[in-house]
Amino acid sequence: MLDYTRSFGAGKPQSVGVDEGLNLWLLDGRRIGVLRPGDTAPTWTTGVGQAREPFGDTALATGASVICGGEAGRAYVGYTANEMKRAEGIEQRTYIPWSGEAGYSPERFAEYQKGDLDAVRVQPDGSVTLEEHLWRTTGASNKDRQAGIHNTNDFHYEEDRSVLNCARVTRGRDRGDLYITTNHGVTRIQGLTYNSHRHPGWYLYEDGSEWGSLQCPYMHGLGIGQNGDVLVANEQMLGVLAPSPKLEDWDRELTWDGPTPWKFKSYNEALNGQATDDYWRAFEQVTSGRYYLGSAEYGVWALTPKSRSAGNWSKLAGLPTNRIQSLKATDDGALYIGTNGAGLWRLEADGTTLAQVRDVSGQRVLQMVYEPNVKPSMLLVLTDQGLTVLRGP
Repeated sequence: MLDYTRSFGAGKPQSVGVDEGLNLWLLDGRRIGVLRPGDTAPTWTTGVGQAREPFGDTALATGASVICGGEAGRAYVGYTANEMKRAEGIEQRTYIPWSGEAGYSPERFAEYQKGDLDAVRVQPDGSVTLEEHLWRTTGASNKDRQAGIHNTNDFHYEEDRSVLNCARVTRGRDRGDLYITTNHGVTRIQGLTYNSHRHPGWYLYEDGSEWGSLQCPYMHGLGIGQNGDVLVANEQMLGVLAPSPKLEDWDRELTWDGPTPWKFKSYNEALNGQATDDYWRAFEQVTSGRYYLGSAEYGVWALTPKSRSAGNWSKLAGLPTNRIQSLKATDDGALYIGTNGAGLWRLEADGTTLAQVRDVSGQRVLQMVYEPNVKPSMLLVLTDQGLTVLRGP
């Protein structure tokens, strides 16, 4: 266990990531820091990509959100943007006409470039430069349209604007793939090409209407299952997706069938009704196969699916708070639990033995990142007091 804030001057960043080359990436507002193997302190760079101008409602982003490592020397930085607003003469709230199309305006067209995701590179001197603001996606209709991240099946729909979470696949067939969750769904990325999006949405029918309203709340929960499945949870619903090897298959929604089917898609009926927010913030699968979800309001819940749309749910007892910020499964069968107010906890592989990890400073655990490809493995724990790295077993 090593306190990187004290030992390497890592500070108190808002997000942390590690790439395939074991470069440590730090995000602090408009600053990006890199701590390379052998460095004694991170090198910081300010004003890269979407952060080249101060954040604000009319800027390229309202803020920076997360950083995630990619291939050696590359990281991805997520940003937030305001939700799209309706425009006169345009029926759909998120629809943006292209130049030359009916309803086009330069002001609305500029919305394409707000928020989203930057790919950045570390230079030989440790500084960071922009590689590309992601815009390449699958599908012929999107060819050469440099318009940030938008719907892959129809570029006009600007729904995924704010990146909330990210996770790199660290092993298996899809090693190196990146997933990000947004204000709307989950996007898959290979290198500089993305496919957007999937979401475990449902339709709300009000006042006897024959037309339902698709419910897709903000999606914070994101994990990679033991066999490479993608685990996602928004405020109300959760799901387990089985990705195909092909990026172009990601957004092909055929529910239980097709190249990327839902293996599980439901909500926690033991907690709330489907229309009530459960505030899911984390979704993990431990080595035994059991799933765990963490809620910002309702604690940690264990899930064992009994069908593709229903499961057995039980709340984990023994935690001093119900406010959960993050979860991370490790190869020894344990589950680390990051709380908002009561520090870091460890649930042993037996699923019942629970203890606080007292040597990690900080009461609010912001994020955890697991890197299993070094021996001993690394668990990065970011709290309100800085960064601690746990090694082992």
